[in-house]
Amino acid sequence: MLMDAGAALLRRLPPEAAHRATLGLLGLAAPFLPRARVDDPRLAVDALGLHFPNPIGLAAGFDKDAQVPDAMLKFGFGFVECGSVTPRPQAGNAKPRLFRLAEDRAVINRMGFNNRGMAAMAARLAGRARGGILGINIGANKDSEDRPGDYRAGFARLAPFADYIAVNVSSPNTPGLRGLQNRDELRGLLDIVTSERARMNVSVPILLKIAPDIDPAAADDIAEVALAGRIEGMIVTNTTIARPASLKSRDAQQSGGLSGAPLFAPSTAILKAMRARVGSQLVLVGVGGVGSGADAYAKIRAGASLVQIYTALAYHGPTLVTRIKRELSALLERDGFAGVADAIGADLR
Repeated sequence: MLMDAGAALLRRLPPEAAHRATLGLLGLAAPFLPRARVDDPRLAVDALGLHFPNPIGLAAGFDKDAQVPDAMLKFGFGFVECGSVTPRPQAGNAKPRLFRLAEDRAVINRMGFNNRGMAAMAARLAGRARGGILGINIGANKDSEDRPGDYRAGFARLAPFADYIAVNVSSPNTPGLRGLQNRDELRGLLDIVTSERARMNVSVPILLKIAPDIDPAAADDIAEVALAGRIEGMIVTNTTIARPASLKSRDAQQSGGLSGAPLFAPSTAILKAMRARVGSQLVLVGVGGVGSGADAYAKIRAGASLVQIYTALAYHGPTLVTRIKRELSALLERDGFAGVADAIGADLR
């Protein structure tokens, strides 16, 4: 109750100020937070060569610089993904660049990969005691003349600290970045990153984070390249540039990526379509509009082995994680599934 009350107070601040305050408070509180309770065994997932205590993860964007991953794990997340981080620090886009759409349970952001750079993240994580699953989401600098080289550099610098690396080619807030999803560009990019992994002789899984704003032909191309690209999975999906007619909030037409409840249906449709294309050969992480156990369960039934949340956390506070896990356990029991693994892709069978 206290945590939820604190979240309500933070929502009275402008969005970006609230986010900064949240990270600061979490950094101070981290040593005093109790460890997360042991999860229902039915929620455990084995994927990517890792054992996840539950399938509910924190999506990239919340903790761009890996300031509080262990604090977030203590709230009961099965894994935490930090970033997006770029090789060089960058300030991101001009403010204001983050907008709450409270009536729509949504957010629009055009942050632009604001972060302190990979060297700062590496220095912070070098002192971290490994515990809990940590993913690192890497991107390219806005002014880079060699964007594939930026991903190579990010992987090389940060893979030693990560349980998996997410290659983000789907942010709508870096001009031209989504062009890396095109067949030839994507093939070249994945070859560069996987070749760097081979050169380093490490086994860190690589996941590709894709956009929801793709047509069936583009989905075919992405699936084909991903299957041939020696990667282990995909994160489906990033934010959308679409603006559904149902949006009610005054800031609904701000430019940037829309996340939250309005993204749930389109992102889940892309997830289901991608699972149909890749079968069981890739691990899929479902993200977009998850705010309840029923939402997480729908992502799993559509083909996700793991699920991520972010926007709903801003509206409901950290106790949302426990509620989602409790509701998900009840739904698995209701439908006679022994565990999450048995429910993955159930709607495609």
